Amino acid sequence: MQTEPLATGHPLADTIARFAWLIPVFPLVGFVLNGLLSLRAAGHPGPADPSAGGHGHDGHHRGTGGTGDGHADHGHDDGHHAARHPAAALVSLIGPGVLALSFAMTLAILYQVWVVDNALREPYVLTLFSWMPAGKLSVDAAFQIDQLSLVMMSIVTGIGTLIHIFSVGYMQDDPGYPRYFAYLNLFIFFMLLLVMGSSYPLMFVGWEGVGLCSYLLIGFWFSDKANADAGKKAFIVNRIGDFGFLVAMFLMFANFGTLTFAGVGEAAMGAQLGGALVTAICLFLFLGATGKSAQIPLFVWLPDAMAGPTPVSALIHAATMVTAGVYLIARSAVLFSMAPVAQLTVAVVGALTAVFAATIGLKQWDIKKVLAYSTVSQLGYMFVGVGVGAYSAGVFHLMTHAFFKALLFLGSGSVIYAMHKAYHATHSHEDAQDMRNMGGLRKHMPVTFVLMWIATLSIAGIPPFSGFFSKDEILASVFARTHGSTLAEAHWLGIPGSVVLYGVYVLGLAAALMTAIYMTRMMLYTFHGPNRTGEKEAAHLKEAPWIMTGPLVVLGVLSAVGGFVNMPALYAGEYSEQLHAWLEPVLAEGTGITLGEEGLHLSHATEWTLIAIAIAIAAIGIAIAWTRLKPEALVAAKDAKAEEGIEKTLLHKWYVDEAYDKTVVKPTLGISRTLLWKGIDTGIIDGLLVNGSALVVRAVGWAGSQLQSGRVGTYAWVLLIGVLSVLSAFSFR
Repeated sequence: MQTEPLATGHPLADTIARFAWLIPVFPLVGFVLNGLLSLRAAGHPGPADPSAGGHGHDGHHRGTGGTGDGHADHGHDDGHHAARHPAAALVSLIGPGVLALSFAMTLAILYQVWVVDNALREPYVLTLFSWMPAGKLSVDAAFQIDQLSLVMMSIVTGIGTLIHIFSVGYMQDDPGYPRYFAYLNLFIFFMLLLVMGSSYPLMFVGWEGVGLCSYLLIGFWFSDKANADAGKKAFIVNRIGDFGFLVAMFLMFANFGTLTFAGVGEAAMGAQLGGALVTAICLFLFLGATGKSAQIPLFVWLPDAMAGPTPVSALIHAATMVTAGVYLIARSAVLFSMAPVAQLTVAVVGALTAVFAATIGLKQWDIKKVLAYSTVSQLGYMFVGVGVGAYSAGVFHLMTHAFFKALLFLGSGSVIYAMHKAYHATHSHEDAQDMRNMGGLRKHMPVTFVLMWIATLSIAGIPPFSGFFSKDEILASVFARTHGSTLAEAHWLGIPGSVVLYGVYVLGLAAALMTAIYMTRMMLYTFHGPNRTGEKEAAHLKEAPWIMTGPLVVLGVLSAVGGFVNMPALYAGEYSEQLHAWLEPVLAEGTGITLGEEGLHLSHATEWTLIAIAIAIAAIGIAIAWTRLKPEALVAAKDAKAEEGIEKTLLHKWYVDEAYDKTVVKPTLGISRTLLWKGIDTGIIDGLLVNGSALVVRAVGWAGSQLQSGRVGTYAWVLLIGVLSVLSAFSFR
């Protein structure tokens, strides 16, 4: 085994890792090719135009991205059954093919890192060219290959490939098929830039790129105003968070003189523990993370992202954009560990988000919105993990969440696909995403039924499914840090850190309980009880094609056994915490600052107690849903009574969107129209300065024109008046 640096300076420099730049280039090439193919339909009006005609299976569900009562107006025109795009076959090869190449290259480098040095201590920085040589600011276009980036690259390319394959079947009838895959490929390109970049500026390029692609994909069916508005909402809300990221970079460069990950980490070690500078930098970075990863108060864009095609939802929620904030904090582990107050802020906001989103998920009827608020809640768990300095636990939950959430979204896509086909066959206009119109689907879709139950048990935290291990590790890490850590010794808004951590732990348990309830509710109303789709429609319900079901099977296996890579030492022995050991060279330094030199260790009795509590909470949640919810008593959406009281409040998402509209949007719009536009722009700039100065010039010109009239009589009178004025001045002084 080669462990010594080669002549080129790094063990990986003369291996396949030097071609790592191809990993993002492959999807970029796919974007260019599919983009060119999409232009073929752009010049032909009518159904072939991507902006006209029908949509995919959930694209014309007007209102799914809105902020109304949660009920979509799902039109079912015949447009989505129009002839396939003439380049569809070629697009079907290019779109998933470039992702498969990127995934294969990632696996090859991952294997090489394992072979060359299983405990690679130094990251491999592949410099491509000098990007910003501007005086003291010198930033290279360089990729950083280490254990953390390889985990993220594997998730992005692996899950992304499965979602691309699923999309081939799901979007096959959409007239904008090449455009869809062009956007999807571009999304992956920018996400790979984000996780592979060796500096904050290069990460920021990917950060902004995925924001752009989210706008394009969420508003993919832009001819529907609700979809276009949802895309704009995602774009604008994320710009608020991105402002924080920019300020953090300004502070880092002004005080550290560098923006590379290695340079900032080294400079942070020399800063004062808990100092104002590192705390401010971390809080601004967290502001960026709250936007991208949908935490309070910037979470409102993510549920509206359901306006896009379901595979887009799977990609955004499981493998790409929303995980960027968690990755940012994990990548900045040393920086955050030097700022305990900022860490506690991350943990508290994450815990509050987990509980708040879970309450909303309890009463949503749209199957995709249940999963959307589930994502917001699970992201809160990840922030709790990285917030308390358990960075590997946060990344572990990010990984397992990618498995079961991609499965849940793609599974819901299969359900929507089947429902839409059934409603189209009978010319019905009912909502194909409302769970009240489903029921009994296990008879018609047995494969999807089994796989989605695996994902549900995983997210609920039932062993031995993957979500149990990652969620339990986060909760145990919070409990372990209540004493002896820098967090316990710090104060947050005057509250001792240990008290804050106990509160975070309790909130985590509450979120776990509600997660088990609303996920079981979703499964009961979708797959159990009698079918409420309709007698005629039920005859057309069936499993999706294998081009769509195949990726679900792969994700089902990962959701079932993916947690084994990081089982606790309590019952895994020498094979325990493999992911933790893998990430140790990157994250151990930051974790060590939080835990101290001796570290923190729970007794076996305490560990078993915490595990028992976590399992009991999940089991109780499932039992509550199973015993109290009666699918047999549920009626179809058209016959359902309007919700009242707390149920109505939860259905309307605590009226957060309405509150933002009244307190932020409308006042801003009013100030913009009344003061900025009519007052300053129209009144002062246009009226007083532009038009006013023009009026003065015109008046002076008119006066001059009167004096230069060309009439001799006028000149004589002026001369006479002038002479008399001069004589008067000398005579009466």
